[in-house]
Amino acid sequence: MSWIKSLCAFLVLLGASTAYAAPVLLISIDGMRPGEVIEAQKRGLKIPNLRRFLTEGSYADSVTGVMPTLTYPSHTTLLTGVDPATHGIVSNTTFDPYNINGGGWFWYSSDIRVPTLWDAARASGMTVGNVHWPVSVGAQSITWNLPQIWRSGHADDDKLIGALTTPGLLEPMEKALGKYAPGIAETIEADETRGKFAVKLINDKKPDFLTVYLTALDHTEHLTGPGSAESHAVLERIDAIVGRLIAAEHAARPDAVVSVVSDHGFAATTKEINFFRPFIDEGLIVVSPDGKVKSWEATPWISGGSVAIILARPDDAALIARVRALLDRLKANPDAQIATIIDRAEIRKRGGNPDASCYIELSKGALTGLFDAKAPLSKAAGYRGMHGYFPTNPEMRSTFLIMGPGVAKGKSLGDIDMRAIAPTLANVLGIALPTAQTPALDVATH
Repeated sequence: MSWIKSLCAFLVLLGASTAYAAPVLLISIDGMRPGEVIEAQKRGLKIPNLRRFLTEGSYADSVTGVMPTLTYPSHTTLLTGVDPATHGIVSNTTFDPYNINGGGWFWYSSDIRVPTLWDAARASGMTVGNVHWPVSVGAQSITWNLPQIWRSGHADDDKLIGALTTPGLLEPMEKALGKYAPGIAETIEADETRGKFAVKLINDKKPDFLTVYLTALDHTEHLTGPGSAESHAVLERIDAIVGRLIAAEHAARPDAVVSVVSDHGFAATTKEINFFRPFIDEGLIVVSPDGKVKSWEATPWISGGSVAIILARPDDAALIARVRALLDRLKANPDAQIATIIDRAEIRKRGGNPDASCYIELSKGALTGLFDAKAPLSKAAGYRGMHGYFPTNPEMRSTFLIMGPGVAKGKSLGDIDMRAIAPTLANVLGIALPTAQTPALDVATH
């Protein structure tokens, strides 16, 4: 009768994976630190819609993210439950040492190497919606897709969004609501516009799984610093967007579960480090008279508060030794603001960029600058806040909130791994995500 035991075991597993089978609204607030919600009263923040999750749902005290703590790698982990080395989105921008892609980002879902929640939901017969989530261009599993992409901020970007949005979706929405927000726009007004379009998508289409991405907090924290009065004002307006989204979702799908996440924390910055400068001076990057890269043997691939070092010949012992000697000198130079250097083996353990020969984390208050062949090694930072540091940095911790039927109320989940969020949402949706690298969280009412 062993087959009966096997069948029973299968049914138990099936029941565990389909305990909810509820619609899910997933909202991302870029750059929202957990303390903003948990300590809102102490920080003078009026965010009643986000605060609801602390009493009416479950929440993480903090979320340890991925390496690097950037928007695109993190958002892909939030949908896949795996680290960047596995899902393939290892930075915001693609590797482009000659800058021929004009600062192109990892916009295209075809670069994701593992199944996403979008894929699993659609494969289970569900409808899927998306408004502005990173790495969503061309995602075939999204039923109604308003993807995130931009090129220059030129008016042609609107045509690009129109061409890449699900056919027949955008035009009637714009007739009812006015112009959709440009992809490059990161203001609170742009978020409010995207929020209106998300509400209409909920009302008109009632997707089983909807992802919505809001970017203005991150934008403001870069310009004015984390915890600034300007950042708080933006978060309070985002809270109102969240309230409207929750109200629309529960009107359309009373049984829906709502989750709010963020991708990373934030750190205040004062110094900008141009890691291209020493590589140019060492002859590892050769620059033409017009200031463009002519050739390279080793180059930085910057990621905010950290930088990956890429070698043209990763197994060239002489090149490895030359770069190592350069980095040793830089680490001894206080102007370079290097806190930590990890090697390829350690990068692999942390699930970071597998193409990096080493990875550098900057010291507190420092960030990496864009390529500039004439800039000095160090100068005053143009941004007041940054992320992208290693996920072990406590300031990079992010947010997870979840609320709805069947979710435990007032439950702290403690400090969690970001990779646990996707399988948790899969359980709520009643679908399987077997490629996830960590178990789902227990958020259920018992």
